[in-house]
Amino acid sequence: MQTKSADKQTTHFNKRLIISLLIFFIVIPLTICVGVVLFNDRKYNIISILIAFLSCIPFFLAFEKRKPQPREMMCISVMTGISVAGRFAFAMIPGFKPVTAITAITGFSFGPEAGFLTGAMSAIVSNIFFGQGPWTPFQMFTWGLLGFIAGLLGKAGISRSKIVLVLYGIFSGILFSFCMDIWFVVSIDGLFNWKRYTIAIASAIPFTITYAVSNVIFLLLLTKPIEEKLMRIKIKYGLM
Repeated sequence: MQTKSADKQTTHFNKRLIISLLIFFIVIPLTICVGVVLFNDRKYNIISILIAFLSCIPFFLAFEKRKPQPREMMCISVMTGISVAGRFAFAMIPGFKPVTAITAITGFSFGPEAGFLTGAMSAIVSNIFFGQGPWTPFQMFTWGLLGFIAGLLGKAGISRSKIVLVLYGIFSGILFSFCMDIWFVVSIDGLFNWKRYTIAIASAIPFTITYAVSNVIFLLLLTKPIEEKLMRIKIKYGLM
């Protein structure tokens, strides 16, 4: 019976993962491309809302046949709020932000779908105050992607290793910079150019290093205390 139950859970997770991959890596990037090419980045608010909606679909699929409880939604809302507040708190230091760390911790604790949703919502909510623009969909996708990858590390059971946290912090800093540099290059004339992209990456090296270092610092400081509290809540109330 236990074997059948485990097989059923594995099958369900695999189906969810396939759907999540299709939405996160095909549908959402295509949505961003539509915004850039067809709308010339002038309908970024609509694109951002569409990405937020699409980000919710895999998250709700994680609940199988039952409806999510309000406390489960509250956990994601609280983690998003902490992420937004952290971006405010360190607004005076360019590139030094805890957003990726908070998004990653959510993914570690609640899975890749929750990680993506937290990252995407952190971008659109915080940009209400920092300023919405054509960059918002790219930020939503990139932070969401980092939360998704963190969720996979959590599922693999290696998210508590300090070595993994350091490597993930460096990797996420580089990936965030590389993805946002794509937006920078495309925003010039709507076309992607490898030469411009290489120059953008080179000029962003100080920012990339700062962001990678900040990710490592926040992950090492925050992962254990926050994850322990989230796991306690998760076990006590049977969440996710």
